[in-house]
Amino acid sequence: MLGWVGGHGHTGRVRSERLGLISTDPAGMSGQAVIAGTRVPVSVVLDCLAAGRSAERIASQYPTLTSEDARAAAAYGALLAREELVPLSPE
Repeated sequence: MLGWVGGHGHTGRVRSERLGLISTDPAGMSGQAVIAGTRVPVSVVLDCLAAGRSAERIASQYPTLTSEDARAAAAYGALLAREELVPLSPE
């Protein structure tokens, strides 16, 4: 069953499986949120999105990422912008 996280926004809620693409590990990358299975910080993906790069272009620039990973980073950023605490378990 698909779960929903977050409040109501004009684009709806974030699917919990999308957040499953984000991970944190206090022992790795100083505990930063990263795209699961990579060492690419969510903040780097958000910087790329903020610079106007498409999810597809980001995926082509970072071979370990998919465009869905970039959308997951955006979803995670949106949750943080709403100041909601979203606990993530390490892989």
